[in-house]
Amino acid sequence: MEKKEVKVPSSRFGRASKLGGLFAKVATNVAFHGTKEFVKGKKPVLSDLLLTPNNLQKLTNELASMRGAAMKLGQLLSMDAGELLPPELSSILAKLRDNANAMPHKQLVKVLTDEWGENWVDNFAYFNLKPFACASIGQVHIAHDDCAKKLAVKLQYPGVKGAIKSDVDNLGRILKLSGLIPKQVDLDTLLNETAEQLINEANYEKEAQFICRFENQLNQNQFTLPKVHSLSNDNILVMSFIEGMPIEEAATLSQARRDKIATALFTLFFTELFDLQLMQTDPNFANYLYHVETHKIGLLDFGATREISDNIASGYLSLFKALYLQDKTQIEQAARSIGFFKAEIDGEYLTKILNVFRIASEPLRLDQEYDFATCTIAASLRNESMSINKQKDQWHTPPVDALFIHRKIAGLYLLAKRLNAKVNVHQLLKPYL
Repeated sequence: MEKKEVKVPSSRFGRASKLGGLFAKVATNVAFHGTKEFVKGKKPVLSDLLLTPNNLQKLTNELASMRGAAMKLGQLLSMDAGELLPPELSSILAKLRDNANAMPHKQLVKVLTDEWGENWVDNFAYFNLKPFACASIGQVHIAHDDCAKKLAVKLQYPGVKGAIKSDVDNLGRILKLSGLIPKQVDLDTLLNETAEQLINEANYEKEAQFICRFENQLNQNQFTLPKVHSLSNDNILVMSFIEGMPIEEAATLSQARRDKIATALFTLFFTELFDLQLMQTDPNFANYLYHVETHKIGLLDFGATREISDNIASGYLSLFKALYLQDKTQIEQAARSIGFFKAEIDGEYLTKILNVFRIASEPLRLDQEYDFATCTIAASLRNESMSINKQKDQWHTPPVDALFIHRKIAGLYLLAKRLNAKVNVHQLLKPYL
C-alpha cells in the first residue's frame, strides 16, 4: 500500500504552530458543542466535549503529521498505562503506531541534496524515490550501488532532531490540558524519556555503532545483520539490504524449523540482557526476517537499542531465579530492586502484581518444552489487569528500561505463538541462574 505524502514541518516555529493550530481548532469545537449543550438545557461535560469524533480525528491527523515525538510518546504511554487510558486515546495511539506518512517528492529530493550535494544520484546505480517503509523519525528507500548491491537507505525527516525538545514540551502541554491522561500516570517522566529516546534514535551514527557491536558479539551462523555503508552520516544510514521473508510467514515451515527460529530469538534475548547488556527493544515483527536457504534470521532496525544498567540486569536475574523457585519473598525483593513498587503498597495490590509475574513467567519457570500454540498467558494477564485497574491509586510507573524489557518479552511470546513453536525456555535461561 502506497504511503500518503504529507510535508514534514522542518522548523521549530512551523512545528509549534501546527500544534498550536491543533489546540485552537479543538478549543473552537469544544466551545461550539458546549454552547449547543447549554442551549438544550444540559450542563456541558468537558471530557465529553473534548472526545468528539471530529476532535479525535483532528488530533490523530495532526499528531501523525508531526511524527517523532507524538508517535514515540504514544508508544511509551501504551506500554506504561495502556489499560488505564481512555479508549478514545488508545484508539489514537493505535493509529499512530500503525501509520506514518511519507515526505513529498520535492521535500525528499531537497533533503537528499542537502545531505549529499547536487550530484547525489551519482552515488547510486538506482534509487527508488518511493519509500519502502515509513516510521516515527524517518523513512527507508531501496537503492543499488555501482556494483549492483542492494541497499537500504534510512533517511531522517528534516527538522525532527532539532525540534525534539520543543515538540515534547508542546505535546505535554496539550495532553495535560486535554485531561486525557490518567493522574496515576507519571507523564513528566514519560515525556523526559520520550525526548531522551528520540535524541538517541535520531543519532544514526550511534545506531551504526550499535549494529557493529551486535555484529561482533552475535552468532553469525544464526543471525544476519546489515553492513553499514560509507555514505552514512548522522542523518542518513545506508546499509546492505537484508533479504528474507517476513518472520511470521515462517509459520508455514516444519515444526523443527519453527522451534529453532523461536529458540534462537529467546537465546538472543538472554544474550542481550545478561551478556551484552545491550538490547534492541522493539519486538515489531517487521524487525525480523527469515532466509529459507541459509536458515538465518535477519535483524533490522537498531534505533531502539538501549544500554542495560548493571542494576536492571542483576535485578532481572534475581527475579528470574526467584520466579523459578516460586519464592514470593524473593520475587518481591527482586521486583522492588528493579523499581516496580512504590515504597508503600497495599497488600492486596502487591499480591495481584506478584500473580502477574507468576503468570507471565510460566515459560521461564517450567523446565520442559513449552507449547506456545496453546499459550493463554495474554488472556490471563488481561483478566488480572481488569482487577488491578480497580486500584488505580496504587499505580506506579516502573523504570522505563523495565517497560522495554517486558515489551520485548511480550513480543517474543506473541511471535512464538504465531509460529506455533515449542521451546524449552528454562534451559536457555538455566546457564545464567
